[in-house]
Amino acid sequence: MPATTGNQNDFSAIAATMDPIKRINIGDVVQGTALYATPKMILVDLAGQFTGIISGSHLHSSIEDVSEIGVGSTVEAIVIDEDEEAGLIVLSLRKASQARLIEKLHQNFDTKEIITVIPNEANKGGLLIDLDGVKGFIPVSQLTPLHYPRVEGANAEKILDHLRGLVGKPFKVRVINVDNDGKKIIFSEKAAIEEQRMDALSKLKVGDNVEGVVSGILTYGLFVTFNGLEGLVHVSEIDWGHVSDPSKFAKVSDKVTVQVIGIEQEKISLSMKRLKTNPWEDIASRYNVGDVVTAPVVKISQFGIFLGLAGGVNGLIHLSEISHDPIENVEDLVRVGDNVEAKIIALDITSRRIGLSMKALTEAPKSAETPASEASADEEKPAKKPRATKKKTEEAANDNESNEEAAA
Repeated sequence: MPATTGNQNDFSAIAATMDPIKRINIGDVVQGTALYATPKMILVDLAGQFTGIISGSHLHSSIEDVSEIGVGSTVEAIVIDEDEEAGLIVLSLRKASQARLIEKLHQNFDTKEIITVIPNEANKGGLLIDLDGVKGFIPVSQLTPLHYPRVEGANAEKILDHLRGLVGKPFKVRVINVDNDGKKIIFSEKAAIEEQRMDALSKLKVGDNVEGVVSGILTYGLFVTFNGLEGLVHVSEIDWGHVSDPSKFAKVSDKVTVQVIGIEQEKISLSMKRLKTNPWEDIASRYNVGDVVTAPVVKISQFGIFLGLAGGVNGLIHLSEISHDPIENVEDLVRVGDNVEAKIIALDITSRRIGLSMKALTEAPKSAETPASEASADEEKPAKKPRATKKKTEEAANDNESNEEAAA
């Protein structure tokens, strides 16, 4: 009996020196020391009271480099289960890193810190981000002009194709929304360059020449990005002549130099043609009224036929100057690409107009009052038709829009 009493006293003395056993619950964040560490499993000593195990997908972490964890390393993890048979506490580095990541994203939101993310998927609304199981999203509206999908007619499939091309690329972003459980995290690439963009806009002036990158091509012009800003080169400002297809002048990602011709709040108008020599400046040395020219048809409109003249300017053969006879359909006489001979009948450098005439090269038919003898003579020599050769040109010169408006 005395021996038993002695043993009990010894045990009581030892127990008094031990830390009280703490209850561990699922969801608790625990910290311990690595007892064993391999790429497939880590055993963790939890205050000498329990042993935790980390394995499988729970060995991943977006916060720390797991490969650097070795025996003696401090490990922080979340309790996700208990293996009663093995007497082990099942832990997760991955869930712990998610919790710390969400906390860090809250801090990023507060501090407006710029971080880098890499999209792993795309849908029609934007780019999806997976940060070790924490889901994020960059909406299309939060992309910078350089990445924004400029698609004709807002075609959904083409937008998706464009966004898929951005998957796997790093994006510098800011957190603009994050909830407590990390289920709704919104990133913005546009917000990440807001200060840069506003600073660039405040310094921009009409007349500045800037270098940029073509970020989009639509039927009405070219979008060009520079210094976080984006401007539009309207079709009328791409070249001195008429531009029917902007894609013939540049491709997406091409580097171009443009001139700022208008700033209205955040709407920036640009020009490419104003950095080129204006062909109208020496047109007087090229042409005179009365000259006969042969040039390709570059456009047929309700006003008449536009010919592409040397120097990249256009002349208009008004409907009334095509033929002495009534015309039902101009394309019955000529088509785009045909070479046509015409006479210059008007030349206005100031208004940038060149008036041409096909009928001036042919004799007018005799009136109904012409004597029969003269009429019969005329019948023997039929009136000449407007001269046009059906020879296609590989590239038609462009016409000036103001010509068309003036003709109206």
